Amino acid sequence: MAEISIVVLTKNEERNIALCLDTLQWADELLVLDSFSEDATVHIAQNRGAEVCQRRFVNYPLQRNAALRLAQKEWVFFVDADERVTPELAEEIRHVTSEGGFAGWWVPRMNYMFGKWIRHAGWYPDYQLRLLARDRAHYDERREVHELVELDGEAGHLESALIHYNYNTVQQFCAKQGRYTDYEAWMLLQDGQRARPHNFILQPLRQFRWRYWTLQGYKDGWHGLVLSVLMAYYEMVRYRKLWRLQRG
Repeated sequence: MAEISIVVLTKNEERNIALCLDTLQWADELLVLDSFSEDATVHIAQNRGAEVCQRRFVNYPLQRNAALRLAQKEWVFFVDADERVTPELAEEIRHVTSEGGFAGWWVPRMNYMFGKWIRHAGWYPDYQLRLLARDRAHYDERREVHELVELDGEAGHLESALIHYNYNTVQQFCAKQGRYTDYEAWMLLQDGQRARPHNFILQPLRQFRWRYWTLQGYKDGWHGLVLSVLMAYYEMVRYRKLWRLQRG
């Protein structure tokens, strides 16, 4: 049977880390790569049996590549502190890693936002490439967020879902999306794209229509409506930031 390292990246995650690690005790190696937390994260992780290493955080791909080098087992499974692994997912991972054939596996995620599992508007199944053959995977270090895995081989798709307690409040959602749009606007500029006045209206409208109608966000009730409106708003923010960048 193939052995598996489970890696959790942390920074001040004392509210989440215990419940996360409690669902990962089946790992052959449990590794927490911490970015010098200032709370009780490290103490809690050590009490849960995790090996804790610390490394200054620069960006996500650099941190994940560092974790791949630290891990000792054949397979590496990345889990975030606000995620939980069900027994069904753990069993499926054990099964597929023992069969061979793929260099990685996409894992579906169930995103809980504002207290509800969001099934539409692009939030489910929300596949993440998290289960990797350690010697056949590398993160593209040019992508600072929404990391891109460079995989030496094909990837399969798991059926059991990873549970993600994503956003508890609208304020939390807005804070994270605000940070994402800073980077995304810069990437658009680097790709040679330029903002035009009509983008401030048409792009948010397209985003809302795509989320709410095409991806059936309306089936999630007011949660789907609010999320579709918020994503449309941040599409406008992204192009507004691009406009400012291109004007120097």
